[in-house]
Amino acid sequence: MADQMQWANALSTHHSLEAAVTDVVERAVSSLTAPADLGLVFISSAFTSEYSRLLPLLAEKLSVPVLIGCSGGGVIGTTVSGETQELEAEPAISLTLAHLPGVKIQVFHILAEELPDLDSSPDAWLDLIGVPPSPTPQFILLSSSFASGINNLLQGLDFAYPGSVIVGGQASGGGMGGRVALFCNDASGEEHQSLYREGTVGIALTGNIVLETIVAQGCRPIGKPLQVTKADRNIILELDDKVPLMVLRDLIASLSEQERSLAQHSLFVGVAMDEFKLALEQGDFLIRGILGVDPTAGAIAIGDRVRPGQRLQFHLRDAQASAQDLELLLQSYQHERDSEPSAVAALMFACLGRGERLYGKPNFDSELFQRYLKDIPVGGFFCGGEIGPVGGRTFLHAYTSAFGICRQNSVMNYELDS
Repeated sequence: MADQMQWANALSTHHSLEAAVTDVVERAVSSLTAPADLGLVFISSAFTSEYSRLLPLLAEKLSVPVLIGCSGGGVIGTTVSGETQELEAEPAISLTLAHLPGVKIQVFHILAEELPDLDSSPDAWLDLIGVPPSPTPQFILLSSSFASGINNLLQGLDFAYPGSVIVGGQASGGGMGGRVALFCNDASGEEHQSLYREGTVGIALTGNIVLETIVAQGCRPIGKPLQVTKADRNIILELDDKVPLMVLRDLIASLSEQERSLAQHSLFVGVAMDEFKLALEQGDFLIRGILGVDPTAGAIAIGDRVRPGQRLQFHLRDAQASAQDLELLLQSYQHERDSEPSAVAALMFACLGRGERLYGKPNFDSELFQRYLKDIPVGGFFCGGEIGPVGGRTFLHAYTSAFGICRQNSVMNYELDS
């Protein structure tokens, strides 16, 4: 088994940080038959006052060359009985360990002020990250906040690393304004036992690994697709040559009473990602929030830039739509990859607005996920924003569950530089 990829996860709910660290390390290490090359740790905001103690405690008990992690309003992991559990409001630590033969792991920490201009060449981004574009790296990112420059970083990575998969999430704290933490430990590099409050920590994985994603945005379309005929930055000024607010009012008037009620607080805009696809379906859209309306001009402001010619469709979000959306994506993933090596692990980045708040019961997304991808360890946390691709480009999302699914490469054996 030493030449095969292995992953393990352990979840602990001990209220003592020392006991929780001991618990997850012992269980995760004992689940592997070879030394761990990578660790990912997620700690709940119930331990906010003890964040600075986490890496030293882990170092006492765990020998792993590279470890990254962050704080979360909740954490996700695998219990002693092998079930995935989502713990949203109690002390918990989730530790994932991976033995990754034939995989090169490179660590980085980036602050917003270090980011190149968006019109810079790919070389500026390659120099910043310190990772060559070939063979194609896979990225896992953990960022601190919107001030971390994460949107620009994602654009830059997409530009400099075409074909790379990027997944991750924004660290979260306990409620609004809660302090967050990013953790990074690179035994052979400069990031030795580092606790950060700002920026983005990430790893680039190159070689005998495939990272695939499922990004469940949890919405269903209503009405019909519309074309933006006039816009200014993130403000829609005309839809199908009509006043946007009038178009929206007519749409809402056509809905059922239940849908009208839902539209008062769960109405979103889906921007079509494929300009050439004629028949748009659920999953073809990047979901964005409605930031406000101008009753005088009838304009609608959304949480992304729009331009004339783009197509969009209004969407509603509720528990049923979220469940159906994730299940459709899981079915599609399972169908498309029947002939490839099985998934061996998954990382789950779920919005704080999902979980029990959305479904009214715990563990919904993770249980649905494991119905389709059985018996693999799952670790993750509840995020302030989720990172994942839609339509071939990487975005920061809200209200999503983004999964990073890991497996070995089916055809390639890489010779990596030591």
